[in-house]
Amino acid sequence: MAGTVPDRRDDVFGAALAAEIDGLYRYARWLVGDGVEAEDLVGDTMVRALERRDQFRGESTLATWLHRILYHRAIDRSRHAGHELAVEDVERSWDDERYSVDAADVLERAENRAGLIEALVHVPVHYRNVVVLHDAQQWTVAEIAEQFELSVPATKQRLRRGRMMLVSSLAREEERHVANHDVTLGCAQARSLVSDYLDDELDVSERTQLESHLEHCVTCPPLYAALVGVRGLVGTLRDPNSVIPDAIRERLVDLVVTATQGDGASD
Repeated sequence: MAGTVPDRRDDVFGAALAAEIDGLYRYARWLVGDGVEAEDLVGDTMVRALERRDQFRGESTLATWLHRILYHRAIDRSRHAGHELAVEDVERSWDDERYSVDAADVLERAENRAGLIEALVHVPVHYRNVVVLHDAQQWTVAEIAEQFELSVPATKQRLRRGRMMLVSSLAREEERHVANHDVTLGCAQARSLVSDYLDDELDVSERTQLESHLEHCVTCPPLYAALVGVRGLVGTLRDPNSVIPDAIRERLVDLVVTATQGDGASD
């Protein structure tokens, strides 16, 4: 019987996985909120990646492939989450022309990094994922659509709804209902356009109508201000120079090494 012979390809793949730990942990931390759960999710993702390493064909980057695995693991864990907002309730609120928020209060909460991450956790993971990847990780809508097998319109809808739910999550009891008078474009229609307006994707006619609406509406400008501010603050979560705690990295690296050696052994 032959002794244990490590496979050089496993060593190389394991080293490549270890190099992605920091970025993957940040993504997991934003996606699930809790540091312990994030570490567990990254470890689970690393093991799953090693089990499926033959499926990695290099058609996307290793980081992108790992993000996709982690996302699906997060989906499995969140199927019965009771703390997430119901998208139907949020849509109903944003369709109500009387609905608004205190933008200053929303942004004050969002400026607290822990508060922003906590609010993100209340956004259903399908929508949270798109907001994090687009506004924090700087992925394009097309990249997200391709990697998660969505259409571009479906991805844009998830981004729009995710941003709305994040603002509503941050607003909590500070939501307000105010009467509107003398506005032309309906609030529901205007609010459905705001996300694309933020990303500069409206045609001239839609942009003009929306800007006119924002000029005369009582309730939509605070929502717009909150969306702009929160999107910017989500972007500040992305810090390529930040590192995860050494103890966490060491545990995850050890897990990769152990799993690699175990899979690479043969008798």
